[in-house]
Amino acid sequence: MFVSEVMAQQTPVARVEPVWLTWMARWPTPAALAADPPGEAVRAWGRLGYPRRALRLHEAARAMVQRHGGQVPTQHADLLALPGVGSYTAAAVACFAHGIPLTVVDTNVRRVLARALTGTALAAPALTTAETALATTAMPTDREDALLWNVAVMELGALVCTARTPHCPACPIRATCAWQAAGAPPPSGPARRGQAWDGTDRQARGALLQVLRDATTPVTEPTLAAAWPDPAQRARCLDGLIADGLVEPLSKGRYRLPGTTTH
Repeated sequence: MFVSEVMAQQTPVARVEPVWLTWMARWPTPAALAADPPGEAVRAWGRLGYPRRALRLHEAARAMVQRHGGQVPTQHADLLALPGVGSYTAAAVACFAHGIPLTVVDTNVRRVLARALTGTALAAPALTTAETALATTAMPTDREDALLWNVAVMELGALVCTARTPHCPACPIRATCAWQAAGAPPPSGPARRGQAWDGTDRQARGALLQVLRDATTPVTEPTLAAAWPDPAQRARCLDGLIADGLVEPLSKGRYRLPGTTTH
């Protein structure tokens, strides 16, 4: 549950599932992951995106070994204290894995509550204190109802109350939805544009990191140059990967994934 929640951040479940299955087969426990170098976590992360999450998972596994006997902690405060764990992940694991009725607010929940309760087409670009308070107020006080509520609202947002093409005729709360009552007004403010990809530093970082994932020996500068020919952008992105702990520089202009045993 902990691994899947981290992997599913900003990543569709369909992309997460095959990586998660391979990951759990290799590292079924936090202790198993902690025993391997962090670079192996980066390698196994593949193309899920935001690869620093792989390092955070490895750091969290080591913390679990040191603080919790190699087990994923069950208490919200202990989960929140793990490296790289934010409020959403801690609440989701505590709620869905351990039955603790905490407020769980992801993108889907925010959109459902924005439409159903405030009448706006989309939630704010970033989570606000008011949204968290609204989600807490909306959640039932009964423990079992609260646990079911968290799952139901999340699924409603993922399957019915979607961002671009909501399936309003199939929605079970359409009759009480404030957005529908207001005539389903379009989003206010400037249009939200998707992130560009071609030619960006994100694409360059991904290309460089993939070369290192595929390699069984340290990678040289010419090999990286073949993967991304723009020298200035390549140097900038390589420096960023090193600063993020995703790449380890060696002597003679060679590079490898952190802590791996290639020479």
